[in-house]
Amino acid sequence: MNPERHRYLAQRIEKSVAHCSEQDWEITIEAAMLAGTHWANYALHRHGVSAENEDIVHMSMLVVNTLRKYRIVEPELLRALDEIEELRPLHVRGDAAGSREAARRARALLDQISLHAQRV
Repeated sequence: MNPERHRYLAQRIEKSVAHCSEQDWEITIEAAMLAGTHWANYALHRHGVSAENEDIVHMSMLVVNTLRKYRIVEPELLRALDEIEELRPLHVRGDAAGSREAARRARALLDQISLHAQRV
């Protein structure tokens, strides 16, 4: 996917998640991860370190050498995305306490990712 398509989709998801309430933690976390992944792909494509056919789907699915290369270029962005992804098993697929706080954290991390990616 090309960078502009990633940007477009990330912004659409951000608009949608803005309508979610505090009660909607599952979709908020899920949407933050999806939009954050689009922003990460946007930034990596714009840096020229990933080809348009090399999109991140999940951080946990990246080959170690690829992840290392991406982290050299975008360490903070990928750290934030990884933190969002780590919230999913506990609060989207699981029933851990603190899901509302986790959703707030996911939104804050997404805001950081979005602002950073748009400066690339």
